[in-house]
Amino acid sequence: MTLLAWIVWVARLQAEGNLQTIHGQRPTAMESLRPLAPLAPTNQLNLVLSLPLRQQAALGDFLHDLYNPASPCYRKYLTPSQFAERFGPAEQDYREVVRFATSHGLTVAGTHPNRTLLEVKGSVANVEKALHVRMGVYQHPTEARTFYAPDSDPSPALAVPLLAIEGLDNFTVPRPMNLRLSFDVTNYTTNAFGSGPNGDFLGYDFRAAYAPGVALTGAGQTIGLLEFDGYYASDIAAYENLAKLPNVPLTNILLDGASGTPGANSIEPTLDIEMTVCMAPGLSSIIVYEGEVANDILNRMATDNLARQLCCCWGNFVKNPARDQIFEQFAAQGQTFFQAAGDNGAYATGSITPPTDDPNITVVGGTVLTTSGPGGAWLAESAWSGGGGGISVNYPLPTWQQGLSTPANQGSASFRNMPDVSAHAGDSVWVAAFNGMQGAVGGTSASTPLWTGFAALANQQAATQGLPAIGFINPTLSAIGLGASYASALHDITNGNNTDSASPTNFFATPGYDLCTGWGTPFGINLINALVSPNSLMAPTFQSAVQANGMLVLTWISAAGQSYQLQSTANLAPATWTNVGGLLTATNSSLGVSCPIGSAAQQFYRIVTEP
Repeated sequence: MTLLAWIVWVARLQAEGNLQTIHGQRPTAMESLRPLAPLAPTNQLNLVLSLPLRQQAALGDFLHDLYNPASPCYRKYLTPSQFAERFGPAEQDYREVVRFATSHGLTVAGTHPNRTLLEVKGSVANVEKALHVRMGVYQHPTEARTFYAPDSDPSPALAVPLLAIEGLDNFTVPRPMNLRLSFDVTNYTTNAFGSGPNGDFLGYDFRAAYAPGVALTGAGQTIGLLEFDGYYASDIAAYENLAKLPNVPLTNILLDGASGTPGANSIEPTLDIEMTVCMAPGLSSIIVYEGEVANDILNRMATDNLARQLCCCWGNFVKNPARDQIFEQFAAQGQTFFQAAGDNGAYATGSITPPTDDPNITVVGGTVLTTSGPGGAWLAESAWSGGGGGISVNYPLPTWQQGLSTPANQGSASFRNMPDVSAHAGDSVWVAAFNGMQGAVGGTSASTPLWTGFAALANQQAATQGLPAIGFINPTLSAIGLGASYASALHDITNGNNTDSASPTNFFATPGYDLCTGWGTPFGINLINALVSPNSLMAPTFQSAVQANGMLVLTWISAAGQSYQLQSTANLAPATWTNVGGLLTATNSSLGVSCPIGSAAQQFYRIVTEP
């Protein structure tokens, strides 16, 4: 830019006034790069303008109470319209952003009912004028391609605050979370435990391991999948036929100009669909949301609110505060969002790919499963060496992770730890893909949809019992993991690691929570019961109260069928037993005594037997 052009440019900026700079909108790697050429002014850009939610502090308090079993607000979810009315940007602010865009020659391509996103499109020339940037073409520092990006953070002359603007660069491109592939069946090692070719796991093998004897099929439930590529419907039909699974109806919602045509990464949506059907063969439908802009897809999933359980096995997103808001809306509406942890083993410091470390989603790691044979029972599991895990540098420790870090698991007491749970991800998952091919795959792209399907089983039970959906399950998982029923609700994985040459001491599976497998893998109906009725973990069936040596011995049966005894430290003779706010309460004419079930020691009671 010549000196005269620069003077004219600065003068125009000063004249417009009301400039706000939206920081963090350029790839950090650009600081040392020089443009190869300007981006052609006639090129068209598709942008998404993000507005902040109102009353963020109130939303945080609401979510805390929403997932607190002792709160009167427990699991009283909002509808999308209620969320928009209570926390969405004001209508007049949204209209002002629309006015701003159109007044600068940009066309409104899409609006969102919660008013947090506005889709616009326009020429590079108009985008540059509206946002006060210069768009250039740069050489990618690590990939053999060029990319476009602005020379500075956008500074629109707009009084309404914006959180982010997506679409100003293509430095990062969403990709599957390092899906492991092996279609060379002639050289593939036989697994011998599953019912598929080569002994690989197929179809009902996963239910036999993780939901044995469970009659629930996901009936009445819908699963939503976030995808950036299409799939071949014939592959899904072929897999269902091979595995003797029913044909689950598929619905495609195409966004951002997506065509639905399968491309190079078509195996990702294919695997996602096939694994969810394996775990929940009675689903009413699977909705495949395909697009090009992550937040656009995610926000559509939230405002549609058609699926209680959602799945994403893609990563390489840019950290974006607007995405955090969408995850909060999922939680507020009772939607469970599962995210693959990735397949590169332990995270190096600062290397976690968004959105994997977000505190409002459930991150799924990987294990290697051993069963008794084809369609057989669970025998053992170990941490899968490729399973992602580690510590966030972006998000502080959530309240539900307090007390989880130990010297053994190397978890953080200050920042969010991952993963939350896990399931089989070893390279022995049979799949039909690529328009008629079949072979074995592995990775958390398999374990994540398995958990999504399992959540559909729990939500089916909740609906049958007239109870609310399980929603954001992480607080419940921690309550289970720290409670007396942990061993009967989840398989605690204590063998294996996800270390590599870059992190030879991080991390190892340990008893309880660890940074390889989180809390572990599903344990059938016991976990379903615990997710649907968390208070049942702390509200066992009371059996008897017997005087012994001047003390009162209590016997009760947990929701998982285990027998426990507690002994008082004082001579009490209760008349009634009730569950109040998750506490087993003994009451007589003169004294009320409460004891949280599962604690190792209490003021009035202590566990004396735990068979």
